[in-house]
Amino acid sequence: MAWEWRFEKADGTSTEPSQDPGDFGTQGDAESWIGEIWGELLEEGVDQVSLLEDGTKIYGPMSLHSALDE
Repeated sequence: MAWEWRFEKADGTSTEPSQDPGDFGTQGDAESWIGEIWGELLEEGVDQVSLLEDGTKIYGPMSLHSALDE
């Protein structure tokens, strides 16, 4: 299984960050990575992300801005 993030602008259009993480071996690895890098992604213009497993959306879009409100 391959886990990956889809990166989007607020309007849902795709965007690519400067660091392409590639695929992750587990959902936990993918979620840990996004937890560490979400601030940098926001600075690069990524507004939301969706998590995919083998090309199938598991959840999202999840706003990266909401993390600032907590």
